[in-house]
Order: sequence, then structure tokens, then C-alpha cells
Amino acid sequence: MKNNIKVQRAIKDMTQADLATAIGVSRQTINAMEKGKYVPSTVLALKIARVFEKPVEEIFELEKGD
Repeated sequence: MKNNIKVQRAIKDMTQADLATAIGVSRQTINAMEKGKYVPSTVLALKIARVFEKPVEEIFELEKGD
């Protein structure tokens, strides 16, 4: 699953730690998501979308084969 979390963080001027605190996970989890090594749960994806005030589909995109 592709995502643009890093871009959205830059727009909001947030660090990985800021986003992690806002959604209740570790900074390492945010880092892993940005690198495509961790696919968030539906609940976590919705929390991220809420922080960025965007629909989930604007942050996460299924790749071929997902």
C-alpha cells in the first residue's frame, strides 16, 4: 500500500513524533508506514486521515496486487 503520509506531515508542519502522539502510536510505527514496511489497520488509517483532515483515499492508495 502506497501512502503520502510524509507529504501530509510536511503540509501540516508535523514531525513523525507529532503524528505518532496525535494517533497514539510510536514514532517508529510512523517511520515504518512512510517506508511502506507497515500497513496500518483501518482504525489507524482513519485516525491519520482525521489528523490531516483528508479522506483516507487521499492518503493511502492500494497498489496492484494489494
